[in-house]
Amino acid sequence: MPISTLPPLSPVSVSAEVRLAYVLRHFGLAYPGGPVPTIGYADTQPQVEIAELAAGFFSGNAPYPPAPNWRDWQGQQLPFFFDQPEKPLLILQDNKAIISADIISAAFYLLSGWQEYFSDERDRHGRFPYAASVQATYGFVALPVVNYYFDVMRAAVEHVSGQPLRPRRWGSPKAAFAAFISHDVDNLRSAWKAPAKAALQQRQFGLFSRLLKKRLTQPDAWNNLELVAASLTQYSAKSTFFILPAQGKAADSTPNADYRLTNRLWKQLVRLQEAGWEIGLHGSIGTATDFGQLLGESELFESHAGIRFHYLGWEPRQTPETLAMLEFTSFVYDSTLGFAEHFGFRHSNCLPFYPFDFRKRGGEAADFLEIPLNVMDATLHHPNYLQLAPNEILPALAPVFAEIKRFGGVASVLWHNENFDPANTKNGPRQFHEIMAHLQQEGAAFRTGREIWEEFAAEPTPTS
Repeated sequence: MPISTLPPLSPVSVSAEVRLAYVLRHFGLAYPGGPVPTIGYADTQPQVEIAELAAGFFSGNAPYPPAPNWRDWQGQQLPFFFDQPEKPLLILQDNKAIISADIISAAFYLLSGWQEYFSDERDRHGRFPYAASVQATYGFVALPVVNYYFDVMRAAVEHVSGQPLRPRRWGSPKAAFAAFISHDVDNLRSAWKAPAKAALQQRQFGLFSRLLKKRLTQPDAWNNLELVAASLTQYSAKSTFFILPAQGKAADSTPNADYRLTNRLWKQLVRLQEAGWEIGLHGSIGTATDFGQLLGESELFESHAGIRFHYLGWEPRQTPETLAMLEFTSFVYDSTLGFAEHFGFRHSNCLPFYPFDFRKRGGEAADFLEIPLNVMDATLHHPNYLQLAPNEILPALAPVFAEIKRFGGVASVLWHNENFDPANTKNGPRQFHEIMAHLQQEGAAFRTGREIWEEFAAEPTPTS
Protein backbone atom coordinates (compact mmCIF):
# COMPACT_ATOMS: atom_id res chain seq x y z
CA MET A 1 0.00 0.00 0.00
CA PRO A 2 1.49 3.41 -0.89
CA ILE A 3 2.30 5.47 2.18
CA SER A 4 0.09 8.30 0.89
CA THR A 5 -3.00 6.09 1.29
CA LEU A 6 -2.33 5.21 4.92
CA PRO A 7 -4.45 6.89 7.58
CA PRO A 8 -2.43 9.62 9.34
CA LEU A 9 -0.66 8.90 12.59
CA SER A 10 -2.29 10.40 15.66
CA PRO A 11 0.10 11.91 18.21
CA VAL A 12 0.66 9.25 20.86
CA SER A 13 2.65 9.25 24.06
CA VAL A 14 1.84 6.18 26.13
CA SER A 15 2.76 6.72 29.76
CA ALA A 16 4.36 4.14 32.01
CA GLU A 17 1.13 4.05 34.03
CA VAL A 18 -0.96 3.20 30.95
CA ARG A 19 1.50 0.54 29.83
CA LEU A 20 1.58 -0.99 33.30
CA ALA A 21 -2.21 -1.09 33.63
CA TYR A 22 -2.65 -2.62 30.18
CA VAL A 23 -0.07 -5.35 30.75
CA LEU A 24 -1.20 -6.20 34.28
CA ARG A 25 -4.79 -6.54 33.11
CA HIS A 26 -3.69 -9.24 30.68
CA PHE A 27 -1.45 -10.86 33.26
CA GLY A 28 -4.57 -11.20 35.42
CA LEU A 29 -6.44 -12.78 32.51
CA ALA A 30 -3.62 -15.30 32.08
CA TYR A 31 -3.64 -16.24 35.78
CA PRO A 32 -7.20 -15.49 36.94
CA GLY A 33 -8.09 -15.45 40.61
CA GLY A 34 -4.53 -15.52 41.89
CA PRO A 35 -2.84 -13.34 44.52
CA VAL A 36 -2.12 -9.79 43.37
CA PRO A 37 0.84 -8.20 45.15
CA THR A 38 1.99 -4.79 44.00
CA ILE A 39 3.87 -4.87 40.70
CA GLY A 40 5.53 -1.85 39.16
CA TYR A 41 8.59 0.30 38.73
CA ALA A 42 10.94 1.25 41.55
CA ASP A 43 9.39 4.67 42.26
CA THR A 44 6.20 2.96 43.50
CA GLN A 45 8.12 0.71 45.91
CA PRO A 46 6.30 -2.46 44.77
CA GLN A 47 6.76 -5.99 46.01
CA VAL A 48 7.63 -7.05 42.44
CA GLU A 49 9.94 -4.42 41.00
CA ILE A 50 10.38 -4.12 37.22
CA ALA A 51 13.44 -2.34 35.83
CA GLU A 52 12.37 0.80 33.93
CA LEU A 53 14.44 0.77 30.76
CA ALA A 54 12.29 2.02 27.88
CA ALA A 55 14.08 5.42 28.00
CA GLY A 56 11.38 7.48 26.31
CA PHE A 57 10.74 5.01 23.49
CA PHE A 58 6.97 5.23 23.96
CA SER A 59 7.01 9.02 23.65
CA GLY A 60 8.20 8.77 20.04
CA ASN A 61 6.93 7.11 16.92
CA ALA A 62 9.74 4.69 16.02
CA PRO A 63 8.20 1.35 15.04
CA TYR A 64 11.10 -0.77 16.29
CA PRO A 65 13.07 -0.72 19.56
CA PRO A 66 16.74 -1.67 19.90
CA ALA A 67 17.52 -5.32 19.24
CA PRO A 68 16.53 -7.67 22.05
CA ASN A 69 18.89 -9.48 24.38
CA TRP A 70 18.45 -13.25 24.41
CA ARG A 71 18.17 -15.02 27.75
CA ASP A 72 17.34 -18.50 28.94
CA TRP A 73 14.13 -18.91 30.90
CA GLN A 74 13.00 -22.39 31.97
CA GLY A 75 15.14 -23.94 29.24
CA GLN A 76 13.80 -21.67 26.47
CA GLN A 77 15.86 -18.98 24.73
CA LEU A 78 13.77 -15.81 24.62
CA PRO A 79 14.17 -12.27 23.28
CA PHE A 80 14.01 -9.57 25.97
CA PHE A 81 13.54 -6.05 24.68
CA PHE A 82 14.58 -3.19 27.01
CA ASP A 83 17.00 -5.34 29.00
CA GLN A 84 20.19 -4.99 31.04
CA PRO A 85 21.93 -8.29 30.31
CA GLU A 86 24.70 -7.85 32.86
CA LYS A 87 22.22 -8.56 35.66
CA PRO A 88 20.37 -11.80 36.50
CA LEU A 89 16.88 -11.81 35.05
CA LEU A 90 15.10 -12.53 38.34
CA ILE A 91 16.52 -11.55 41.74
CA LEU A 92 14.63 -12.94 44.74
CA GLN A 93 14.97 -11.21 48.12
CA ASP A 94 13.07 -11.38 51.40
CA ASN A 95 9.48 -10.35 50.59
CA LYS A 96 10.60 -8.81 47.29
CA ALA A 97 11.45 -9.79 43.72
CA ILE A 98 13.34 -7.73 41.14
CA ILE A 99 13.03 -8.35 37.40
CA SER A 100 16.04 -6.87 35.64
CA ALA A 101 14.43 -6.56 32.20
CA ASP A 102 11.63 -4.08 31.50
CA ILE A 103 9.16 -6.83 30.67
CA ILE A 104 6.24 -4.43 31.17
CA SER A 105 7.43 -2.28 28.27
CA ALA A 106 8.44 -5.31 26.20
CA ALA A 107 5.08 -7.01 26.75
CA PHE A 108 3.25 -3.78 25.94
CA TYR A 109 5.25 -3.31 22.76
CA LEU A 110 4.37 -6.76 21.44
CA LEU A 111 0.81 -7.05 22.73
CA SER A 112 -0.30 -3.59 21.67
CA GLY A 113 0.92 -4.00 18.09
CA TRP A 114 3.09 -0.88 18.38
CA GLN A 115 5.22 -1.97 15.41
CA GLU A 116 2.18 -2.20 13.14
CA TYR A 117 0.75 1.14 14.16
CA PHE A 118 3.95 3.12 13.58
CA SER A 119 5.32 1.23 10.59
CA ASP A 120 4.39 2.38 7.09
CA GLU A 121 4.98 -1.09 5.65
CA ARG A 122 1.90 -2.62 4.01
CA ASP A 123 1.45 -5.36 1.43
CA ARG A 124 -0.68 -5.21 -1.71
CA HIS A 125 -3.78 -6.01 0.36
CA GLY A 126 -3.05 -3.18 2.80
CA ARG A 127 -1.84 -5.52 5.57
CA PHE A 128 1.18 -5.17 7.83
CA PRO A 129 3.51 -7.83 6.37
CA TYR A 130 5.15 -10.56 8.37
CA ALA A 131 8.50 -9.74 6.74
CA ALA A 132 8.42 -6.29 8.39
CA SER A 133 7.78 -7.64 11.89
CA VAL A 134 10.17 -8.15 14.79
CA GLN A 135 8.88 -11.73 14.91
CA ALA A 136 10.36 -12.32 11.45
CA THR A 137 13.51 -10.25 12.05
CA TYR A 138 14.47 -12.14 15.20
CA GLY A 139 12.79 -15.46 14.41
CA PHE A 140 10.32 -15.89 17.28
CA VAL A 141 6.92 -15.98 15.56
CA ALA A 142 6.27 -19.52 16.89
CA LEU A 143 6.91 -18.50 20.51
CA PRO A 144 4.29 -16.70 22.66
CA VAL A 145 6.95 -14.41 24.10
CA VAL A 146 4.48 -12.27 26.08
CA ASN A 147 3.29 -15.39 27.91
CA TYR A 148 6.89 -16.20 28.81
CA TYR A 149 7.28 -12.67 30.18
CA PHE A 150 4.17 -13.34 32.24
CA ASP A 151 5.77 -16.58 33.44
CA VAL A 152 8.70 -14.58 34.81
CA MET A 153 6.18 -12.36 36.62
CA ARG A 154 4.40 -15.48 37.88
CA ALA A 155 7.59 -16.73 39.50
CA ALA A 156 8.12 -13.33 41.10
CA VAL A 157 4.54 -13.13 42.40
CA GLU A 158 4.68 -16.65 43.83
CA HIS A 159 7.88 -15.73 45.68
CA VAL A 160 6.50 -12.61 47.35
CA SER A 161 3.01 -14.00 48.01
CA GLY A 162 3.89 -17.54 48.97
CA GLN A 163 0.91 -18.69 46.91
CA PRO A 164 0.81 -20.51 43.56
CA LEU A 165 -0.56 -18.94 40.39
CA ARG A 166 -2.40 -21.28 38.07
CA PRO A 167 -2.81 -20.60 34.36
CA ARG A 168 -6.28 -20.31 32.92
CA ARG A 169 -8.24 -23.53 32.55
CA TRP A 170 -11.23 -24.24 30.32
CA GLY A 171 -14.58 -25.91 30.90
CA SER A 172 -15.56 -28.67 33.28
CA PRO A 173 -13.64 -30.84 33.79
CA LYS A 174 -10.92 -28.25 33.44
CA ALA A 175 -8.93 -28.54 30.23
CA ALA A 176 -5.37 -27.27 29.93
CA PHE A 177 -6.16 -25.24 26.80
CA ALA A 178 -8.93 -24.43 24.35
CA ALA A 179 -9.27 -24.77 20.59
CA PHE A 180 -11.25 -22.34 18.45
CA ILE A 181 -12.04 -23.86 15.05
CA SER A 182 -13.45 -21.56 12.40
CA HIS A 183 -14.30 -21.48 8.71
CA ASP A 184 -14.27 -18.43 6.44
CA VAL A 185 -16.97 -19.08 3.86
CA ASP A 186 -15.60 -17.32 0.79
CA ASN A 187 -16.80 -19.75 -1.86
CA LEU A 188 -19.76 -22.09 -2.25
CA ARG A 189 -20.10 -22.35 -6.03
CA SER A 190 -16.64 -22.52 -7.63
CA ALA A 191 -15.20 -26.02 -7.09
CA TRP A 192 -15.90 -26.91 -10.73
CA LYS A 193 -14.07 -23.95 -12.27
CA ALA A 194 -10.43 -25.02 -12.00
CA PRO A 195 -10.96 -28.56 -13.43
CA ALA A 196 -13.25 -27.18 -16.13
CA LYS A 197 -10.66 -24.60 -17.16
CA ALA A 198 -7.98 -27.30 -17.24
CA ALA A 199 -10.21 -29.50 -19.39
CA LEU A 200 -10.68 -26.70 -21.91
CA GLN A 201 -6.96 -25.93 -22.01
CA GLN A 202 -6.23 -29.60 -22.66
CA ARG A 203 -9.00 -29.74 -25.30
CA GLN A 204 -10.83 -32.43 -23.32
CA PHE A 205 -14.25 -31.24 -24.43
CA GLY A 206 -16.10 -34.34 -23.27
CA LEU A 207 -14.77 -33.89 -19.75
CA PHE A 208 -15.64 -30.20 -19.87
CA SER A 209 -19.23 -31.06 -20.89
CA ARG A 210 -19.57 -33.53 -18.02
CA LEU A 211 -18.23 -31.00 -15.52
CA LEU A 212 -20.60 -28.34 -16.82
CA LYS A 213 -23.57 -30.72 -16.66
CA LYS A 214 -22.63 -31.68 -13.10
CA ARG A 215 -22.40 -28.00 -12.20
CA LEU A 216 -25.92 -27.38 -13.52
CA THR A 217 -27.56 -30.45 -11.97
CA GLN A 218 -25.74 -31.13 -8.69
CA PRO A 219 -24.62 -29.10 -5.69
CA ASP A 220 -21.11 -27.72 -5.95
CA ALA A 221 -18.46 -29.63 -3.97
CA TRP A 222 -17.80 -26.45 -1.98
CA ASN A 223 -21.47 -26.07 -1.04
CA ASN A 224 -20.69 -28.22 1.98
CA LEU A 225 -21.48 -26.48 5.26
CA GLU A 226 -23.31 -29.51 6.68
CA LEU A 227 -20.35 -31.70 5.74
CA VAL A 228 -18.02 -29.29 7.56
CA ALA A 229 -20.24 -29.42 10.63
CA ALA A 230 -20.34 -33.22 10.51
CA SER A 231 -16.54 -33.27 10.37
CA LEU A 232 -16.48 -31.48 13.73
CA THR A 233 -19.13 -33.68 15.34
CA GLN A 234 -16.84 -36.71 15.47
CA TYR A 235 -14.62 -34.71 17.87
CA SER A 236 -17.60 -33.55 19.96
CA ALA A 237 -16.75 -30.05 18.77
CA LYS A 238 -18.66 -27.06 17.49
CA SER A 239 -17.10 -24.43 15.26
CA THR A 240 -17.72 -20.94 13.90
CA PHE A 241 -18.69 -20.04 10.32
CA PHE A 242 -17.79 -16.52 9.18
CA ILE A 243 -20.19 -15.55 6.37
CA LEU A 244 -19.20 -13.07 3.64
CA PRO A 245 -22.14 -10.84 2.61
CA ALA A 246 -20.57 -9.04 -0.37
CA GLN A 247 -20.43 -10.69 -3.78
CA GLY A 248 -18.01 -10.15 -6.65
CA LYS A 249 -14.71 -8.29 -6.76
CA ALA A 250 -13.81 -5.27 -4.66
CA ALA A 251 -12.48 -2.04 -6.16
CA ASP A 252 -8.90 -3.39 -5.97
CA SER A 253 -10.00 -6.56 -7.86
CA THR A 254 -9.75 -8.73 -4.73
CA PRO A 255 -12.60 -11.28 -4.83
CA ASN A 256 -15.35 -11.30 -2.24
CA ALA A 257 -17.93 -14.11 -2.09
CA ASP A 258 -18.94 -16.22 -5.08
CA TYR A 259 -22.46 -16.64 -3.62
CA ARG A 260 -25.46 -14.58 -2.56
CA LEU A 261 -27.12 -14.61 0.85
CA THR A 262 -30.36 -16.15 -0.37
CA ASN A 263 -33.29 -17.16 1.83
CA ARG A 264 -32.28 -20.77 1.30
CA LEU A 265 -28.75 -20.10 2.57
CA TRP A 266 -30.06 -18.14 5.55
CA LYS A 267 -32.31 -21.06 6.51
CA GLN A 268 -29.31 -23.36 6.28
CA LEU A 269 -27.31 -21.05 8.56
CA VAL A 270 -30.17 -20.84 11.04
CA ARG A 271 -30.33 -24.63 11.24
CA LEU A 272 -26.60 -24.78 11.95
CA GLN A 273 -26.95 -22.10 14.60
CA GLU A 274 -29.83 -23.90 16.27
CA ALA A 275 -27.66 -27.05 16.39
CA GLY A 276 -24.94 -25.16 18.29
CA TRP A 277 -22.67 -23.85 15.56
CA GLU A 278 -21.82 -20.16 15.61
CA ILE A 279 -22.44 -17.74 12.74
CA GLY A 280 -20.28 -14.62 12.49
CA LEU A 281 -19.54 -11.90 9.95
CA HIS A 282 -16.69 -12.19 7.48
CA GLY A 283 -16.32 -8.49 6.78
CA SER A 284 -15.83 -7.85 3.07
CA ILE A 285 -12.91 -6.00 1.49
CA GLY A 286 -12.93 -2.43 2.78
CA THR A 287 -14.99 -2.94 5.93
CA ALA A 288 -11.89 -2.83 8.15
CA THR A 289 -11.58 0.89 7.43
CA ASP A 290 -15.02 1.98 6.18
CA PHE A 291 -17.52 2.45 9.01
CA GLY A 292 -20.53 2.86 6.73
CA GLN A 293 -19.75 -0.32 4.82
CA LEU A 294 -19.16 -2.25 8.03
CA LEU A 295 -22.37 -0.92 9.58
CA GLY A 296 -24.39 -2.08 6.58
CA GLU A 297 -23.00 -5.60 6.80
CA SER A 298 -23.25 -5.76 10.59
CA GLU A 299 -27.01 -5.17 10.45
CA LEU A 300 -27.39 -8.56 8.76
CA PHE A 301 -26.10 -10.32 11.88
CA GLU A 302 -27.36 -10.48 15.43
CA SER A 303 -25.67 -8.34 18.05
CA HIS A 304 -22.90 -9.84 20.17
CA ALA A 305 -21.55 -11.76 17.19
CA GLY A 306 -17.95 -12.27 16.15
CA ILE A 307 -16.13 -10.94 13.12
CA ARG A 308 -13.12 -11.74 10.99
CA PHE A 309 -12.18 -9.47 8.12
CA HIS A 310 -11.79 -10.97 4.64
CA TYR A 311 -8.16 -11.51 3.56
CA LEU A 312 -7.25 -10.79 7.20
CA GLY A 313 -7.69 -7.11 6.45
CA TRP A 314 -6.69 -4.92 9.40
CA GLU A 315 -5.43 -1.35 9.47
CA PRO A 316 -4.04 -0.73 12.99
CA ARG A 317 -4.47 3.03 12.62
CA GLN A 318 -8.17 2.70 11.86
CA THR A 319 -9.78 -0.72 12.41
CA PRO A 320 -10.07 -0.63 16.25
CA GLU A 321 -11.77 2.75 16.04
CA THR A 322 -14.02 1.54 13.19
CA LEU A 323 -15.20 -1.39 15.31
CA ALA A 324 -15.67 0.84 18.36
CA MET A 325 -17.92 3.21 16.37
CA LEU A 326 -20.56 0.50 16.00
CA GLU A 327 -21.49 1.01 19.67
CA PHE A 328 -24.67 -0.98 20.45
CA THR A 329 -24.39 -3.11 17.32
CA SER A 330 -20.73 -3.80 17.97
CA PHE A 331 -19.11 -7.18 17.61
CA VAL A 332 -17.93 -8.55 20.92
CA TYR A 333 -14.88 -10.24 19.47
CA ASP A 334 -12.66 -10.22 16.41
CA SER A 335 -10.43 -13.04 15.15
CA THR A 336 -8.41 -11.42 12.37
CA LEU A 337 -4.99 -10.90 13.91
CA GLY A 338 -2.70 -13.56 12.53
CA PHE A 339 -0.01 -13.37 9.87
CA ALA A 340 -1.18 -14.69 6.50
CA GLU A 341 2.41 -15.62 5.66
CA HIS A 342 3.27 -17.69 8.73
CA PHE A 343 1.59 -19.63 11.52
CA GLY A 344 2.25 -18.59 15.10
CA PHE A 345 1.67 -15.51 17.21
CA ARG A 346 1.31 -12.10 15.54
CA HIS A 347 1.16 -10.33 18.92
CA SER A 348 3.39 -12.90 20.63
CA ASN A 349 0.52 -13.96 22.85
CA CYS A 350 -1.45 -17.23 22.92
CA LEU A 351 -4.45 -15.95 24.89
CA PRO A 352 -7.31 -13.71 23.80
CA PHE A 353 -6.60 -10.06 24.57
CA TYR A 354 -8.08 -6.59 24.30
CA PRO A 355 -6.40 -4.68 21.46
CA PHE A 356 -4.80 -1.35 22.27
CA ASP A 357 -6.51 1.61 20.62
CA PHE A 358 -3.83 4.24 19.99
CA ARG A 359 -6.34 6.76 18.67
CA LYS A 360 -8.01 7.13 22.04
CA ARG A 361 -6.52 9.95 24.09
CA GLY A 362 -3.43 8.56 25.79
CA GLY A 363 -4.32 5.12 24.44
CA GLU A 364 -6.37 2.45 26.14
CA ALA A 365 -7.73 -1.03 25.59
CA ALA A 366 -10.56 -1.54 23.13
CA ASP A 367 -13.86 -2.95 24.36
CA PHE A 368 -13.90 -5.94 22.02
CA LEU A 369 -11.91 -9.10 22.59
CA GLU A 370 -9.32 -10.32 20.10
CA ILE A 371 -9.04 -14.09 19.65
CA PRO A 372 -5.77 -14.16 17.71
CA LEU A 373 -5.45 -16.43 14.71
CA ASN A 374 -2.62 -18.99 14.95
CA VAL A 375 -3.12 -21.23 11.92
CA MET A 376 -4.73 -20.67 8.51
CA ASP A 377 -4.97 -23.45 5.95
CA ALA A 378 -3.84 -21.19 3.09
CA THR A 379 -0.70 -20.27 5.02
CA LEU A 380 0.37 -23.90 5.14
CA HIS A 381 0.28 -24.57 1.41
CA HIS A 382 -0.01 -21.64 -0.98
CA PRO A 383 2.33 -20.37 -3.73
CA ASN A 384 2.78 -17.09 -1.85
CA TYR A 385 3.22 -18.60 1.60
CA LEU A 386 4.87 -21.67 3.17
CA GLN A 387 4.24 -24.45 0.63
CA LEU A 388 4.51 -27.18 3.27
CA ALA A 389 4.13 -30.73 2.07
CA PRO A 390 1.08 -32.53 3.52
CA ASN A 391 3.23 -34.64 5.85
CA GLU A 392 5.06 -31.54 7.11
CA ILE A 393 1.99 -29.70 8.38
CA LEU A 394 1.27 -31.37 11.72
CA PRO A 395 4.98 -31.64 12.72
CA ALA A 396 5.32 -27.91 12.07
CA LEU A 397 2.22 -27.04 14.11
CA ALA A 398 2.59 -29.43 17.05
CA PRO A 399 5.23 -27.26 18.84
CA VAL A 400 2.95 -24.22 18.48
CA PHE A 401 0.05 -26.13 20.04
CA ALA A 402 2.38 -27.30 22.84
CA GLU A 403 3.22 -23.68 23.67
CA ILE A 404 -0.48 -22.81 23.76
CA LYS A 405 -1.19 -25.74 26.06
CA ARG A 406 1.68 -24.74 28.36
CA PHE A 407 0.10 -21.36 29.06
CA GLY A 408 -3.60 -22.26 29.01
CA GLY A 409 -4.22 -20.42 25.76
CA VAL A 410 -6.46 -20.84 22.73
CA ALA A 411 -5.39 -22.68 19.57
CA SER A 412 -7.19 -20.77 16.83
CA VAL A 413 -7.40 -22.71 13.55
CA LEU A 414 -9.02 -21.40 10.36
CA TRP A 415 -9.95 -24.02 7.76
CA HIS A 416 -11.96 -22.71 4.81
CA ASN A 417 -14.99 -24.79 3.85
CA GLU A 418 -13.60 -25.20 0.31
CA ASN A 419 -10.64 -27.09 1.77
CA PHE A 420 -12.94 -29.85 3.01
CA ASP A 421 -13.19 -30.90 -0.64
CA PRO A 422 -11.66 -34.43 -0.93
CA ALA A 423 -9.99 -33.30 -4.17
CA ASN A 424 -7.63 -31.16 -2.05
CA THR A 425 -4.74 -33.35 -0.95
CA LYS A 426 -2.36 -30.52 0.01
CA ASN A 427 -4.18 -28.69 2.80
CA GLY A 428 -7.50 -30.47 2.65
CA PRO A 429 -9.71 -32.64 4.85
CA ARG A 430 -7.03 -35.19 5.69
CA GLN A 431 -4.69 -32.56 7.06
CA PHE A 432 -7.58 -30.94 8.96
CA HIS A 433 -8.47 -34.24 10.63
CA GLU A 434 -4.84 -34.81 11.59
CA ILE A 435 -4.84 -31.44 13.36
CA MET A 436 -8.18 -32.11 15.04
CA ALA A 437 -7.11 -35.56 16.25
CA HIS A 438 -3.92 -34.05 17.66
CA LEU A 439 -5.80 -31.29 19.50
CA GLN A 440 -8.26 -33.83 20.90
CA GLN A 441 -5.47 -36.14 22.01
CA GLU A 442 -3.75 -33.23 23.75
CA GLY A 443 -6.95 -32.54 25.71
CA ALA A 444 -8.16 -29.30 24.12
CA ALA A 445 -11.59 -27.98 25.06
CA PHE A 446 -13.30 -27.05 21.78
CA ARG A 447 -15.05 -23.69 22.05
CA THR A 448 -16.83 -21.30 19.69
CA GLY A 449 -15.66 -17.71 19.64
CA ARG A 450 -18.70 -16.56 21.55
CA GLU A 451 -18.07 -19.11 24.29
CA ILE A 452 -14.50 -17.85 24.62
CA TRP A 453 -15.73 -14.25 24.80
CA GLU A 454 -18.29 -15.14 27.48
CA GLU A 455 -15.53 -16.53 29.69
CA PHE A 456 -13.35 -13.47 29.23
CA ALA A 457 -16.22 -11.00 29.61
CA ALA A 458 -16.33 -11.81 33.32
CA GLU A 459 -13.18 -10.09 34.60
CA PRO A 460 -11.35 -12.09 37.26
CA THR A 461 -11.68 -10.73 40.76
CA PRO A 462 -8.21 -10.05 42.23
CA THR A 463 -7.46 -11.40 45.70
CA SER A 464 -4.89 -9.92 48.02
